[in-house]
Amino acid sequence: MLELRHIHKHWDGAGETVALLGASGSGKSTLLKIAAGLESAEQGQVLFDGQDISAWPPERRGFALMFQDFALFPHLSVQDNVAFGLIEQGMGRTQAREQARAMLDRFGLAGHAQARVWTLSGGEQQRVALARALITRPRALLLDEPFSALDAELRQQLRDEFRQRIAAAGMCALLVTHDETEARAMAVHAWRLSGGVLQPLW
Repeated sequence: MLELRHIHKHWDGAGETVALLGASGSGKSTLLKIAAGLESAEQGQVLFDGQDISAWPPERRGFALMFQDFALFPHLSVQDNVAFGLIEQGMGRTQAREQARAMLDRFGLAGHAQARVWTLSGGEQQRVALARALITRPRALLLDEPFSALDAELRQQLRDEFRQRIAAAGMCALLVTHDETEARAMAVHAWRLSGGVLQPLW
């Protein structure tokens, strides 16, 4: 369960996505960064499963983040991009690469394992980013406008695929978006952030 206090909303749903909507500049990305530990709140708490993690650095929180620009490493192969988080956690390079290959196979990307990420299409890059996020089995997945750089047809395809893969992985996810259609396609619950106040939508 992720809870942002005084901020303040919590949810508890393995395999479920919760959406946070709001206009540009409303603070939704800032709220996501506070949850991730990339920014500090001036007051309030961030809790997970009832434990205050407000002072924890991002790497200790066990969350995975995805951004609209994919944030892949251009100098690494597709396989090594996916293996990166496991290696950072201390897994041996050979074992991490084996797990990365298995994950890429599940995503239909095994044929691209040795390719550089910049040679892939936008949709393929976003799938690589999701594979990299899921392989570490994070406690929660934080998504910041993950499809906004893609065309409309690909956005629709990927949001359906992401919803299914997040559910299959059994983790909770927080989706930040300005697009209510996207939120309805992916999220079980949604809130709108307006004037610093969270308002339930469904």
